[in-house]
Amino acid sequence: MSRIDAKFAAVKAEGRAALVTFVTAGDPDHDTSLAIIKALPGAGADLIEIGMPFTDPMADGPAIQLSSQRALKGGQTLTKTLAMVAAFRQTDNETPIILMGYYNPIYIYGVPRFLADAKAAGVDGLIVVDLPPEEDAELCLPALEAGVAFIRLATPTTNDKRLPTVLANTSGFVYYVSINGITGSATPDFAEVGLAVDRIKAHTHLPVVVGFGVKSRAHSAEVAKVADGVVVGSALVDAVRRSLDADGKAGTGTVDAVIDLVRELAAGVRDGQRVRA
Repeated sequence: MSRIDAKFAAVKAEGRAALVTFVTAGDPDHDTSLAIIKALPGAGADLIEIGMPFTDPMADGPAIQLSSQRALKGGQTLTKTLAMVAAFRQTDNETPIILMGYYNPIYIYGVPRFLADAKAAGVDGLIVVDLPPEEDAELCLPALEAGVAFIRLATPTTNDKRLPTVLANTSGFVYYVSINGITGSATPDFAEVGLAVDRIKAHTHLPVVVGFGVKSRAHSAEVAKVADGVVVGSALVDAVRRSLDADGKAGTGTVDAVIDLVRELAAGVRDGQRVRA
């Protein structure tokens, strides 16, 4: 059983949704970023998405765009991101790690080399937002052959005719984008989210997680009532930004700013658990 499958089985046995946290690799600097990633599971994160910094993150809102800029300015590269995963694995062999980002850096790195290095580092899955199902031969199918899950996004505009195509080679879980638009740009309609999750589940046995717009304990509780997982990203990278000093440098409170919010979000997931029960 993969780490992703094992984690969702474990949280299901607890009768709750999983908390999936997103942070950008290298934001605001390498050491602080690694410290944040290492601290996430202890604060309540069940799965960790690590953003691969990119110059043109078209699906992301201002918070994540700025986090990529900070990371790239600090010298973060895809090689360093894989090294961070390997460093995390030295002390944690259970928490699933998913790399999220865009195809260009992977293409430049070289797909076979990237998949071999990602697998060796301890990466469990990929979310590559600009590769549609029609391009599965580029990365999705090679990833599956290498034993790395390829996680697909479904959106409010993914209708029942399109959904089987989106899900055909998806593995690990399905990521439902709860709003039309970029990350962190709006608050979801939670009633509509529940209907959308039910519709997707009619087409797949995979867990369905929900993200884009979840920012608070109350939001995570609402999503946890209806989905298998709750994804939070923009709120966490914005917590990093707010903790920085006037020169954009991390302070003594940067890691705590993120971890305190994760604890609140994890509490929200458990608030939702009571409703699920």
